[in-house]
Amino acid sequence: MDETTAPVLDPGRGRTKTGYLWALARDDRGWGGDDPPGVVFTYAPGRAGQNAEQILQGFDGTLQLDGYAGYNRLTRPSRKGGAPISVAYCWAHARRKLKEVFDRDGSEIAAEGLRRIAEFYRIESEIRGMGPGQRLSARQTRTAPLIAEFGEWLQNQRRRISSKSRLGEKLTYIHRQWSGLQTFLHDGRVEIDSNAVENLIRPIALTRKNALFAGHDEGGHAWGRIASLIATAKVNDVEPFAYLKATLEAIASGHPANRIDDLLPWNFQPSS
Repeated sequence: MDETTAPVLDPGRGRTKTGYLWALARDDRGWGGDDPPGVVFTYAPGRAGQNAEQILQGFDGTLQLDGYAGYNRLTRPSRKGGAPISVAYCWAHARRKLKEVFDRDGSEIAAEGLRRIAEFYRIESEIRGMGPGQRLSARQTRTAPLIAEFGEWLQNQRRRISSKSRLGEKLTYIHRQWSGLQTFLHDGRVEIDSNAVENLIRPIALTRKNALFAGHDEGGHAWGRIASLIATAKVNDVEPFAYLKATLEAIASGHPANRIDDLLPWNFQPSS
């Protein structure tokens, strides 16, 4: 899950306000799952964690996230709409923090952290597409010892470096997420990072200038629905315009509501 801004006209004030499109994605291709990939964008007028809580009502399981604190309420016993979820944090975000320091300061400590993380990713590239059992076995045998060594290295560096320094702040960020950064070691279905959902929201960010803004909150909801269909079509290698055209024509021609699954992007069959 991830979120990105969606500018919306604020009536009566002559300017836009910042709404958000919350993306909830599924992509099981990394472990050979049968379910097709997809994403649903849900519009909300703000970024408060209660929006994620509402979207995820009824969901129990593991959720892959970045480090945004708004999601913390999902892990608490007081969570509304389900049991506390298990969080899998993102190694790409951890890597990004160290890369920022290395690019700015040339820190050898940051460089060492990057080298260690690169080893995790090298193993992941070798096991991508294998079944969850094979991935889990490889991670337990090969990756877990490297993660343990990284944890020791992390604590050693935190003892040496001021937490108020630029590098110290980044190391503290990784330390705060340490438990969730190890979730992928215990479930072969969990990815090492949340890049799958980040890649799906990137086109929203890239096209914001073209879209300008939604006219009102209901326009934001419509934006989310259309973005869901287009992004899901793309990730299933379906041409979005052809899909939308055929789907709208089918609905206009009286496609039965009890066969709605036929109209989902992964079931689309282009006309020859």
